[in-house]
Amino acid sequence: MCFKQIYLYIVFFICPLWVSFGQTIITGKVIDADTKIAIPNTLIINLKTKDSVISNQYGYFEINNTGSRFIFKKHGYLDKAIKITGNKVTLIALQITPSRLNEIVITSKTPHNIYRNTPATVNIITNAAIERSNTTNFNGTLNRVPGVFMQTGALNTNRITVRGIGSRNLYGTAKIRAYFKDIPLTNGSGETNIEDFELASISKMEIIKSAIATTYGAGLGGTITLFPTEASLNHTKINSGLTIGSFDLLKNTTKAHFGFKKNSMALVHSNTKSNGYRENNQYRRQTLTLNSNHFINLKSNLSLLASYVDLKAFIPSSINKTTYLNSPKSADTNWKDSKGHEDSNRGIFGASWNYSINHKTDVVSSIFTSFKKSYEPRPFNILEEKTLAYGLRSRLSGHTKIFSNTLNYTFGGELFKDVYRYKTYENLYKDYPQGTGSVAGNQISNFKEKRRYYNIFAETDYDILEKTTLSVGLNINNTNYTLYDQFPTSSTNPDQSGEHHFKTLFSPKFGISHLISKTATIYANISHGFSPITLNETLLPNGQINKKIKPETGWNFEVGSRGATLKNRLAYSISFYRLNIKNLLVSRRTAEDQFIGVNAGKTQHDGLESSLNYLINKNKKTVFNIFLNHSLNHYTFKEFIEEDQNYSGNDLTGVPSQVFNSGIDINSSYGFYGYINFQHVGKMPITDSNSLYSESYNLTNLKFGFKTNLNKNLKLNGFFGLNNIFDTHYASQILVNATSFGGAAPRYYYPGNPTNYYAGINVNYLF
Repeated sequence: MCFKQIYLYIVFFICPLWVSFGQTIITGKVIDADTKIAIPNTLIINLKTKDSVISNQYGYFEINNTGSRFIFKKHGYLDKAIKITGNKVTLIALQITPSRLNEIVITSKTPHNIYRNTPATVNIITNAAIERSNTTNFNGTLNRVPGVFMQTGALNTNRITVRGIGSRNLYGTAKIRAYFKDIPLTNGSGETNIEDFELASISKMEIIKSAIATTYGAGLGGTITLFPTEASLNHTKINSGLTIGSFDLLKNTTKAHFGFKKNSMALVHSNTKSNGYRENNQYRRQTLTLNSNHFINLKSNLSLLASYVDLKAFIPSSINKTTYLNSPKSADTNWKDSKGHEDSNRGIFGASWNYSINHKTDVVSSIFTSFKKSYEPRPFNILEEKTLAYGLRSRLSGHTKIFSNTLNYTFGGELFKDVYRYKTYENLYKDYPQGTGSVAGNQISNFKEKRRYYNIFAETDYDILEKTTLSVGLNINNTNYTLYDQFPTSSTNPDQSGEHHFKTLFSPKFGISHLISKTATIYANISHGFSPITLNETLLPNGQINKKIKPETGWNFEVGSRGATLKNRLAYSISFYRLNIKNLLVSRRTAEDQFIGVNAGKTQHDGLESSLNYLINKNKKTVFNIFLNHSLNHYTFKEFIEEDQNYSGNDLTGVPSQVFNSGIDINSSYGFYGYINFQHVGKMPITDSNSLYSESYNLTNLKFGFKTNLNKNLKLNGFFGLNNIFDTHYASQILVNATSFGGAAPRYYYPGNPTNYYAGINVNYLF
């Protein structure tokens, strides 16, 4: 579907929808702008008369004197001033205030409350943190979160690990679940791709580490949730941005926010082009994201979310050590000669209905569908694939009193199914003159996969004492695959059709937290999780399904503390964890484009995560904030025997020994702002035998800019950024256990970008 068709669809079909819900209401209600949950005890002040009222425990309020400006105040939220006219009042949506000490803050894992006594490590990346770095790539933002590490070989080649989970995945991100609001981004085989999304369309990201997220599938690597940009009620604004930079980077972004009394819509379009640092590295991407909210009445609201991505990105691939050291701009010869690339279109659509059954109970139900169509010429073959997914998710949340203490609860389930079709063809590029690129030959395979799972989950938080909260949860998962081999069978091509039903998995969690002071919490948790297996990994060398293979499962043990001291000028967080995993899944390469999965042992992940944020100077003119965070990783193969090799006791491949970040943020009331970040990444095992390690490296990035109000409606923001200031030569991604063919040296390395810049301007107009 072209962008013109999508735009016409929005104008003629979506826009009338938010106009149709235009009825006014007599009483008002204060809600959280993100969760749509009621906010109790909000102070509402009439700026003319100075009279005030307070919303009740369910967020409702009444105002007798209309036609005046009112300000809404609630601790933890941004103040909101609004003029209320007529005889009736509408909903008031408040935005959460990010910590002034830390743009990565702690929040509750449930949508009901934000509170300090969550017995887990949960990180929120705010919009301000996203905008702090170059918004062309996720890695600058994610790599500031302790325990999270994103390797980037190119804008379309990335691998995310959380506490070491997913490090041995050869290409892309696996074993980490991801959601766009309530829509799963992880496919039926546990593979996740978030880097194609436009960062400007994301208001915040929530990262729940390890298997504590029972309501999101209890994945071993945790969950990353993206929240789309929300338009505020009663406000309309247009934002246009242009960014240029090294490697012929050109990016333009347009945001349109329309807000009325009970309806809002945020529309974000982006167009990104880059020729890349390396050969065969061109990148072209367009995105369109729509997020709308329609408050039908005080009890019910409907949200619509749609995203479309059109991508064509060439692939330089990994290179051997000699090329990496002497000619890092070079692409792998075969990928360059075949002009290897991916040409894909993907889209998601979801609708969520939030209904307040009563003042204590809410239900949120979502339906969703997604598709992906991709064409990927590679040196060894040409891959053509299509995926169609659909499902539903529903949860019931509420709170009650038991023995005079509060019990918060969430119950629900998620059903997911996707159909994955893929064909491969011979690539005849070597039979044509150099420069022709890939040419499709005979078809060599034709498969269809049906992948299904369901999650049933329950989670409760009970205040067993005034300062102590007990958290208990359970996730039940059932996954099964069916493979249809639609290619004619022969003596060299056996029929690989079959099905695999994994055993139902029960993943419990237990957590406890205690407030040791008004500003400090200690906590501990134990949780169980699992990682699904791709269907290809279940195939044996003879093409038959290995029904003995098992998903990776593990237990996570964690203790930690977070809080603030020195009059809230110093915020801190520290956690110690151990993650024990069994049925370690090993991808054993049997051909250049073929892998099989083998359960080969156990791993042990011991780690320490810490962060400090200190407000070193604060006055009416300028704010300085210094931050430090550190991940110390000791991940080992506890038991690992592959064929005749015993790797037990070796370091886990693909994870740095440590990651350290420090930096300073500066914000001035005159409009000037700046940011500088230093990052140290420790050495990383490349092979299971630990015979080869990548070198540690240091990166320093900076960004500064100037914001000004040209008038009361028009705002201007200009900025300049410089990455890798000291031109460090480093490997930005490692291909672990790379295997050589035909006597060629193994290609382990993706070289990182040298010193590069970006600059841009944003214009924002408020109607």
